[in-house]
Amino acid sequence: MSSRAEARRASGDRRDTEGVTDNPVRRRPANPTKVKPTKERRAIHREVRFGMAELVPDLSRTGSWLLFTDGTPQSQVDLYDPGYLEFEYVRRIGHVADLAFPAGEPLRVLHLGGGALTLPRYLAYTRPGSRQLVAELDAPLTDLVRRHLPLPAGHRIRVRAADAREVLESVRPASYDLVISDVFMGARTPFHLTTAECARAAARALRPGGVYAVNVADGPVLESARRAVATIRSEYKETCMIAEPAVLRGRRLGNLVLTGGDDPLPLVALRRAVAGDPFPARVVDGDELARFASGAPVVTDATKVAGGAPQSTNW
Repeated sequence: MSSRAEARRASGDRRDTEGVTDNPVRRRPANPTKVKPTKERRAIHREVRFGMAELVPDLSRTGSWLLFTDGTPQSQVDLYDPGYLEFEYVRRIGHVADLAFPAGEPLRVLHLGGGALTLPRYLAYTRPGSRQLVAELDAPLTDLVRRHLPLPAGHRIRVRAADAREVLESVRPASYDLVISDVFMGARTPFHLTTAECARAAARALRPGGVYAVNVADGPVLESARRAVATIRSEYKETCMIAEPAVLRGRRLGNLVLTGGDDPLPLVALRRAVAGDPFPARVVDGDELARFASGAPVVTDATKVAGGAPQSTNW
């Protein structure tokens, strides 16, 4: 789920990005496989399991489409160039995937949340041969996406129509290099995907050296982000957070990407990559990250019972 500001940028408003090119650190294969978009470039509206889905052509890019659910921006896909990532938080997760593992090396990836399958397409493009499993509960949405935004030939992307937490807990231990959590019901993350138990299940699914990446959307007070950081830090030895300075200062709504792992993260390279993005971001780690989360509670499955937490929350 992208912030409304990111949706505005994706819909064609380039007032802040004119003259800015794609980040130079983004790695691409020598002979990528691309899918040519369908000839018809009309908006598509379908009722899916969790609301009204809209696939809208991005008029600024020939092969690009935007996915909205009940008016909330969810995904962007460029069928001509799967290596192009429009939404800023998605670019940041792309940087993590690019830099945490050797360039071009196929990965095993578990995606919690599918949307328009932006990151699975990106990883299939930048890391051919990667084996990917996507947990997406909304099967009609997946059908819509696959019909109108087809996946490239030879992809190794499987989509399972099941609850993301159930899929996460069902996979074999130490079977994935990367677990990406980007699940939203409207503008909120389901509560059971925000807890320490969920983060622990992701750690169980990761191979040695694996990385857990989580998208968190939050407002000016940043309470959700602080709880999320406290929760991820409770389960992972190495952690960092990536966000735009304006979001960190509480000046606007936005997305923050949290990462966790047992091995050191590529912090120097990440700082260089996100600083060079069209909308530059910061990497927060170590003592600064601990101060950011100071006093925030760790969210657990029991929190919902004890505190009457809602079905969905921003952490």
